[in-house]
Amino acid sequence: MRHVTLPNGRSMPTLGLGTWDLRGRDCRGAVALALKLGYRHIDTAEMYGNETEIGGALADSGVPRDELFITTKVWTDHFHAADFKRAVGESLRKLRLSHVDLLLLHWPNNAVPLAETVGALCAEAKSGRALAVGVSNYDLSLLKKAEALAEMPLACNQVKYCLGDDLGDLLPYARSKGLVITAYTPLGRGSVVKNRALQKVAERHGITPAQVALNWLVRQDGVSAIPKATGEEHLRENLDIFGFELDGDDLKALTVV
Repeated sequence: MRHVTLPNGRSMPTLGLGTWDLRGRDCRGAVALALKLGYRHIDTAEMYGNETEIGGALADSGVPRDELFITTKVWTDHFHAADFKRAVGESLRKLRLSHVDLLLLHWPNNAVPLAETVGALCAEAKSGRALAVGVSNYDLSLLKKAEALAEMPLACNQVKYCLGDDLGDLLPYARSKGLVITAYTPLGRGSVVKNRALQKVAERHGITPAQVALNWLVRQDGVSAIPKATGEEHLRENLDIFGFELDGDDLKALTVV
């Protein structure tokens, strides 16, 4: 498993398990299986409504806490400072954790002063309930505003990103700051793997199109990916993306995706 280093010096696996839209028994089972197979980076959010199930899977797994990297996100309804603090406490209770490794603002909310929300976010890092903090779904302009208000370097911006997307100046800017871009929906909800150029690269390597698309993401400096998977086949498939390298011809072919 490859890792990327956050601004605070801590290490984050470049491949994690996304849990958006996983609920109840299915969620707990998928996370439990993922941990058994070797996943150590689990991504969730207050809004997903599955932190309790994930907390149960983590507790039952037997994986030492210092081997895990857990991300959660605070929903926009709780961006006022007092609400924010309560929301983080509730997330930690459900996850059965004393801290998360990464705490993010889930989306922008123009109805609450950004300074108040970023201040509340940084307070969680200072308290030790979050080891690193960041944002999600922030464009470059808003990211810079949040950075200017933060008392510590922001570690991550989680955004929709897959092969064929263009993040413009966001990715090079993030790299210049040591800020990780975490790609959610890294397979474009299945649309990416239907591309013929991608399929040809996969055929050449004897792997699946999804593995090519995920490898293309995590081979980039400062990029991680959190594909959602439930069954053992896809969970294993996503883990097995580090055993090959895309060459120059592959990368050239993928520019047309």
